[in-house]
Amino acid sequence: MRWLALYLRSRRVPAALAVTAGLQALLWTLWSVFSDARDVNPVMVILAVLLLVTIPAMTLSGADDALERTASLRWPWRRAAHLLVALAVVLALLLVTQATGARFSPVDVAVRDAVGLLGLTALGAAVLGAARAWFAPLGWTLAVLLYPLEGTVLKELATWQMQAPGNTVALVTAAVLGAGGLVAYAVAGPAARP
Repeated sequence: MRWLALYLRSRRVPAALAVTAGLQALLWTLWSVFSDARDVNPVMVILAVLLLVTIPAMTLSGADDALERTASLRWPWRRAAHLLVALAVVLALLLVTQATGARFSPVDVAVRDAVGLLGLTALGAAVLGAARAWFAPLGWTLAVLLYPLEGTVLKELATWQMQAPGNTVALVTAAVLGAGGLVAYAVAGPAARP
């Protein structure tokens, strides 16, 4: 148990949990107070998912890059578990709203976007480092929101976050990003700081 407590503190997980839960509570409160609709606007759902998955990016590396490369610990499964727990926390925060007056729905879109964006965040950590891991999901999401495309499969792939529930191209894109990020981060770990 001591190892787990040290690991969580070294990765700033308690702070990330507090910020993530606080942010979700703030978004939920704002929608509850300023809107009469029960379902949160789809654009706000996308932005909420983006914010909720980029906050755990700060937990994807510790303070010492050398420890990330040590062979004395089996890091791949620990890194994979770290990402899966982060996904579970994000999904729990989104799904708990389903029983309230302001719900982040449809559920399958919120889950799809969380999986894809967290995978993109993990890919960013593996390529750019944990400090810059949020660049990729933020850039993709802003491009999707500013330049929405519809029509062809390629356009659906580029704007997978905005697609309707049950869209196969969006689901496959999110699954590939999620699995790719999980594997890349688990195997390679975060990129070293310059």
